[in-house]
Amino acid sequence: MTSSRRWWLLGTVAAGLLLISVDMTVLYTALPTLTEDLHADPSQKLWIINAYPLVMAGLLLGAGTLGDRIGHKRMFLAGLVLFGVASTVAAFASSPTVLIAARAFLAIGAAAMMPATLSLIRTTFEDEHERNIAIGIWGTMSVVGIAIGPILGGFLLEHFWWGSVFLINVPVVILALIAGAVLAPGGSGRSDRPWDLLASLQVMAALIGLVYAVKEATQPGRDPLAIVIALLVAAVGFTLFVRRQRRQAHPLIDFALLRDPRILSGIVAAALAMFAAAGIQLVLTQRLQLVMDLTPLYAGLLVAAFAVGCLPSGIVAGSLVHRTGPRPLIAGGLAIGATGALLTLLLTPGVVPFLDVHPDHPLWITPGLAVAGAGVGLAMTAASATIMSNAPAHRAGMAASVEEVSYELGSLSGVAILGSVLGSLYTATVHLPPDTPGTAAESLDTARSAAAELPSGQADVLLDAAHSAFDNGYTLTLLITIAVLAAGGIFTARHLSRPAPAQTEKEPAA
Repeated sequence: MTSSRRWWLLGTVAAGLLLISVDMTVLYTALPTLTEDLHADPSQKLWIINAYPLVMAGLLLGAGTLGDRIGHKRMFLAGLVLFGVASTVAAFASSPTVLIAARAFLAIGAAAMMPATLSLIRTTFEDEHERNIAIGIWGTMSVVGIAIGPILGGFLLEHFWWGSVFLINVPVVILALIAGAVLAPGGSGRSDRPWDLLASLQVMAALIGLVYAVKEATQPGRDPLAIVIALLVAAVGFTLFVRRQRRQAHPLIDFALLRDPRILSGIVAAALAMFAAAGIQLVLTQRLQLVMDLTPLYAGLLVAAFAVGCLPSGIVAGSLVHRTGPRPLIAGGLAIGATGALLTLLLTPGVVPFLDVHPDHPLWITPGLAVAGAGVGLAMTAASATIMSNAPAHRAGMAASVEEVSYELGSLSGVAILGSVLGSLYTATVHLPPDTPGTAAESLDTARSAAAELPSGQADVLLDAAHSAFDNGYTLTLLITIAVLAAGGIFTARHLSRPAPAQTEKEPAA
């Protein structure tokens, strides 16, 4: 393959990864609008966000193995088709249930594409120097997509209806389909490689049970029986998955990889970095719109300060990791991320009374976001390099899949845990004034809707109470983020100081 064709192919698969990443965060700014239009309740709001990373995380490992069997070009093109069809359905969804289902099908397309993008790069770029550059660009697209998602969502909502945040995917899918069909190398894959669909379904069932348990446990009217059943489903799913992997000749995950402290620390750091990135952006974009009455576009632009710090620090980490080693970059990056999250909390207008300066100027949040982004960028890039450089050569594809799953699980847990905490603390602490509809206690969205039906004086009292309760949840979610990042910094610093195990594993015969 000629040099120019290789780089055009990189642009094609990068466009596919950009679509996947954008859809992780594009709903953050659109969520208040579509919640009002579709009359979604707080539980449906969480599942509209969670369905995408949840299904994707459950299918990623199996999708990579299926690509080995039938060919990664076919997987990439099939994933694009599914992604385009699901985007169209989501754009015209008439109810929360339809939108949640469409998001799940979007995830199936994304899961088919994501391992295929990296595998095509590995197959096409034979020169190690070029391949490292290509993988670096590939990784950057993920960060860029997460960062521009809220901005794109805000821009589209300024000019179109909320469904446009999905419909914008369709022309990109069509162009990528044409380019991928022409540029990507063919190949039918290896028919001797098994595809373990059962294992993928086991881990996905376990994840659904775990997320449902977290969601239900953080609701004021929690159902203990439902929580127990969900935890049992999660425990059984994970147990069956682990047992099955240990018996397989070609497992989706070789747990021996996790005995290397460098790989384990990289996986933990990648998951925690995504936990912080997804959680901070979710709660902050909602506060900027629902409490400070900013437009979706303005809120997205402000939150983009996270990417302003993340991208350059990621490039710096990529150039330094082989000189300094991963420990100072991963542990230090998580510590810097925690510091930035603390600054964001302290400088958010109206949250900390004794630091309440210029409450009408939301730009005060940007320094903290930039610092948090810088720390996360350092940790994410160093973690990726550490995972891929320390995995055995014949386990490189598996290591890439595990890394991608850690990103998705981090994002999923950030949205599920912090989103649930935000909603449950609002409901638990809101003090509704007399003669206020009880639905106003469900969420800030419903409180705003109720206030629109009241006289101005009563509406102001209700909104003050709702904003105060929302800020209770906002404060706790950022404190949780700070604690998680700090704990991750301590964990990775300790584990990366341990010696790596001797590499005795050899590649199995074909």
